Amino acid sequence: MNKYGRKFISCLFVLILFSTPLGAQEIREGEILTLERCLELALRNNPSIVGARANLRLYETKINQAKANYYPQVTWDTQYSRVGPYSDNLSQYNSYATNIGLSQNIFDFQRTPLKVEIAKINTQSVARDLENIETEVANTVKQAFYSLLQAQKNKGVAEETFKNFDLHLKQAKGFYEAGTKPRIDVIKAEVDLSNARLNLIQAENAVRLARIALNNAMGIKDTPAYNISEELKIPIKLMPLSEAIREAYKNRHDLNSLRLKKEAANKSLLLAKKNYFPTVTGNAAYGFEGNEFPLGRGWQVGASVSIPIFSGFLTRYQVEEAKFNYDVITSQIENLENDIRRDVEQAYSNLIEAKDRINAAEKTLKYAKENADLATGRYNVGIGSPIEVTDALVALANAQTSYISALVDFKKAEAALEKAMGKK
Repeated sequence: MNKYGRKFISCLFVLILFSTPLGAQEIREGEILTLERCLELALRNNPSIVGARANLRLYETKINQAKANYYPQVTWDTQYSRVGPYSDNLSQYNSYATNIGLSQNIFDFQRTPLKVEIAKINTQSVARDLENIETEVANTVKQAFYSLLQAQKNKGVAEETFKNFDLHLKQAKGFYEAGTKPRIDVIKAEVDLSNARLNLIQAENAVRLARIALNNAMGIKDTPAYNISEELKIPIKLMPLSEAIREAYKNRHDLNSLRLKKEAANKSLLLAKKNYFPTVTGNAAYGFEGNEFPLGRGWQVGASVSIPIFSGFLTRYQVEEAKFNYDVITSQIENLENDIRRDVEQAYSNLIEAKDRINAAEKTLKYAKENADLATGRYNVGIGSPIEVTDALVALANAQTSYISALVDFKKAEAALEKAMGKK
């Protein structure tokens, strides 16, 4: 193969590589994703985060825009005109002019430094907004992850229940064929198995729906087949509620963003008041002008003072607007602090409730397993009834799903509390 053929194949490979969706490249076929891995994918791919990062870069440019007034402003003007005089006694003539001008802000009563400072504070606020969006996305991913984990575990329960009822059907058929049990036992076992099959179908669909929700939360499309795995660790002791509230007031990114907005609003109020004061500007120009070549040369150097005398009360209303904006943000902070306290208390209450349910569900599951073993054992030796078996197996399945639900609800409440406290 010649060098041109090799180049063509290389270009084709690169084109195929970059035309593949990013998310599909990141998740390998059959990969087992942990929660940490899902969060990593979401922080890289979720459209809300990508947009918030772009917004932050947008605000960073505003800092440099504000700094532009520190530097001289240079312009170059060139003009040509053909002049036809009103009098017939005069002939037409050409007019040429070109000049370069420079203006420099000398003193503006701290307007420019204030604008730069406001731009920096607003950028910091937008950075906190980005962190808040990352926290929101992280919580959405956690909720979706635990929902998928719950769906997978419930599917496992449904599969186990289906196998138990299938085994019970085989046992009932064996007894019926041996003449020790009536046919109604077989019919009931068939019905129980059909119900178990329906529950399994629903459980499989729940897994598919939960996977779709997780993919959406991560911002990934067309993912290859993957599984998730995570140990549902339950802490022995919870932090005090008062400490959780203090952490929330300290770390909540949306609250810190508003605090920065309040600081920027205060600076904007000072800036609005600066419009009452004059500005001093220096200027210089050098150029050529005339009706024919060579053109005459000239230059000028000077300074100007602009003193606001009357602007239709514009400055007054700009100051009032800045004051009201400051008051609005102050009220928003107070309202958000109330909401934060409510969010933390609700999540904390749900956490305690889920922890208590885990302890109760563990006992229920223990007795349900024992009851199922006894019921199937009694039926297998010919002294139990099929109703006992059905009730015991259904109770076992319910106890298993209740235990799974309690564990997952605890992790979801834990994630909600972390979000309420401003943690990712």
